Amino acid sequence: MISPRSPIDDAVRAAGGTFGQHAGVDAVIDFGDPKGEIVAARRLGLADLSPLPRVGFRGPGAREWLAARGVDLPDEPNRASVQPDGVIAVTRSWTEVLVLGAIQSADTLCARLESDAADAHRARAYPLPRFDGLFWFALAGASAADCLAKVCGVDLRELAFPPGSVAQTSLARLNAVIVRVDLGETPVFHLLGDSASAEYAWTSLLDAMQEFGGRPLGLRALHALDREFK
Repeated sequence: MISPRSPIDDAVRAAGGTFGQHAGVDAVIDFGDPKGEIVAARRLGLADLSPLPRVGFRGPGAREWLAARGVDLPDEPNRASVQPDGVIAVTRSWTEVLVLGAIQSADTLCARLESDAADAHRARAYPLPRFDGLFWFALAGASAADCLAKVCGVDLRELAFPPGSVAQTSLARLNAVIVRVDLGETPVFHLLGDSASAEYAWTSLLDAMQEFGGRPLGLRALHALDREFK
């Protein structure tokens, strides 16, 4: 089976990204400076999580179908709930849920949901193919909200946008979904948008990060943030 490829694969390879296996796919582990990236992640760093698993479901029975399979869902739309294994369940509306695979470990939930999807229609829940259509970035660090203020009109500071919040908004003039799920005490914003615009979004974010001394990150730095507070 061919490993899924990020829509910005060429860009991250050109920037020195080192790839390794995570959750059965090839993902960027670091950019050649693991220790420096961990330090940077506390301040400001951008990771490409696009190769990681994710799946969506829509329909009047989507919530009930997912809950029956052990997915802990938020009680309202535009909220995110973290599962015990690190998987993130995002309610985009009362009838649509997006499930993002864990970045901390090789979860099996997305694969299990996809394998069960053939029977989902009986519960009026319909799978949405999300891998090819969405890029998935993570912007981490104490300066992340200030950085995003340069490319997004939503107030993403903690008082207005605490952990678990979801916004469907404009990011660098692109339609995007922003999900806040912190790692320990470090703010982390998951950014999802149209794969066709992924390279533009990546470049725009890197430009916005320059003022704050941000840099690209691999999964190793995000894993370190998670371990620091466990």
